[in-house]
Amino acid sequence: MRQRILVVEDEPSIAENITYALETEQFEFLWCTTAQAGLEAWRLGHFDLAILDVGLPDMDGFEVCREIRKSSTMPIIFLTARETEIDRVVGLEMGGDDYVVKPFSPRELTARVKAVLRRTVVPESATVAPEADALKQRSRAVLRIDEERMEIHYHGKKLELTRYEYRLLLALAKSPGRVWTRMQLMEQAWEEPDTAMERTVDAHIKTLRAKLRQACPDADDPIRTHRGTGYSVREH
Repeated sequence: MRQRILVVEDEPSIAENITYALETEQFEFLWCTTAQAGLEAWRLGHFDLAILDVGLPDMDGFEVCREIRKSSTMPIIFLTARETEIDRVVGLEMGGDDYVVKPFSPRELTARVKAVLRRTVVPESATVAPEADALKQRSRAVLRIDEERMEIHYHGKKLELTRYEYRLLLALAKSPGRVWTRMQLMEQAWEEPDTAMERTVDAHIKTLRAKLRQACPDADDPIRTHRGTGYSVREH
């Protein structure tokens, strides 16, 4: 079954190049020219990834991303004519998976689409022995990881995490006590860590801590800050 891409771009010449490249690479696509049309299409259909223009006529592309992120972790690639560092940081911190600056090569964009999909696809659940499954599903663990479903539970409660929050907490939780530098965490969580800023890691850790507190207000913060270095998860 071919993967479906939602394209939200108001400039026909750019959209035609994008959709032609997607079709050549055997993707299905739906093209919308406004943010509202894109959101309506997303609510009514299934898409594996969205390509969002930041400068849409009726709504900022970042606002579209914020609306999608309320209930979905669908991968999102931003298109923009702006190349400032703050725009890249805002896009990534809001949950974008990649950021492409106009003008760009359609071939480069489809390569990025493939790369993001490879990193974000949820693998089919594997058959495991009953003993291993019981261990994996142990609900009383402080942080329980289910990599097949890309889920993390905290004190038995499922955390609603963005893709980057999941990847950061996964890296930390799989090696309790290990101190990770911000650069090491960026390499674990981002497809192209050189395009992200170290303060982006701090922003995601902040939202992670808020979600952990919300899930279990009485528990101690499991994430430790190592000033000047990075972060670790407490050994329990």
